[in-house]
Amino acid sequence: MRSAHMTATTTLTQLDVLESEAIHVMREVAGEFERPVLLFSGGKDSIVMLHLARKAFWPAPVPFTLMHVDTGHNFPEVIAYRDSVVEQYGLRLVVASVQDAIDDGRVVERSDGSRNALQTVPLLDGITSHRFDAVFGGGRRDEEKARAKERMFSLRDEFGQWDPRRQRPELWDLYNGRHKLGEHVRVFPLSNWTELDVWRYIEREEIALPDIYYSHDREVFLRDGMWLAPGDWGGPRPTETLETRTVRYRTVGDMSCTGAVESDATTVADVIAEVGASRLTERGATRADDRASEAAMEDRKREGYF
Repeated sequence: MRSAHMTATTTLTQLDVLESEAIHVMREVAGEFERPVLLFSGGKDSIVMLHLARKAFWPAPVPFTLMHVDTGHNFPEVIAYRDSVVEQYGLRLVVASVQDAIDDGRVVERSDGSRNALQTVPLLDGITSHRFDAVFGGGRRDEEKARAKERMFSLRDEFGQWDPRRQRPELWDLYNGRHKLGEHVRVFPLSNWTELDVWRYIEREEIALPDIYYSHDREVFLRDGMWLAPGDWGGPRPTETLETRTVRYRTVGDMSCTGAVESDATTVADVIAEVGASRLTERGATRADDRASEAAMEDRKREGYF
C-alpha cells in the first residue's frame, strides 16, 4: 500500500491529488460525524473507497461499518468477493435486504423482475435503524447528469430525500456536515474521479477486483440492445435466445438491468485502453434503469436513492 503522505518537494500526479482529496473527505467525516457507514457492494468504486479508507486511517482499523443493499439478484462473483474482503480485513458488514423488504410488505415486487428501483426503502430503513448520520457512496460526477449536481457532502432530509436547492457551497475544501435530528449526509469522496481515473488507480495500487470486470465467456441474451445474464429474476423470456459471448462488465448491480459489453480486455491495462477509447459512460452503456426517462436517476435521488 502506497503511503498517503507526500513530502513538500514531491510533484503530485493527478491520481495523487484525487487520492489526497478523497482521504481528506474521509477524515473530515470521521471527525464531524458519530456513526458513519460506507456503502460496499463489491463493485469497483466501493472497492476503491474501502482501499482509500484503509489508507486514510492506517495503521488503525477502518472506523466505519460497511453496508450493502442486497437486491437478491446480484452477480454471484461479486457477492463472493464482498464476503471475502469483509473476512480478510475483519470488517463489520450490515446487509439491507430487498427480499426482506418484499417479505415484510414494505415494497412490492415488480412484474419485470427488476429490483434496482426497490433498493431505496431498505437503504433508508437501514440508515434509520442503525442511526447512521453520514453515508459514503461511490457516486462520481462523470457517471450521470443528476450525479453531476452533487456536492461532496449531500444533505438529505428526515425522509432521506435529496433537494438540489438545499445543497451547500463547498469552498476551499471546507465541508459543512451540520444536520438536524433525523437528517443525514451522503458523502461522495470520488466525486471528481472519472471511470478512467478509477481504473488507473486500480492499476497503480494493484487492487484486486471480481473477475466479472474482465473478459470472460458468459451466457447472455439480448434485450433492448443490452446483453443481460440469465437468472432467477426472470430472464430470458421465451422469445429471447441465450448465446455464449466474450464479455465483461463496466459496472455491476442488479442482474436485471446491468448489461455486459463485448470485450477482449483481460488485464487492467487492456481495460484502461478500452475505457479511454469509449465515448459512452459506463451507466449510459450498461444500465437499463437509467434509460427509463431523461430524469430517471434524478427522480430516484429525490426519493432517497444515491
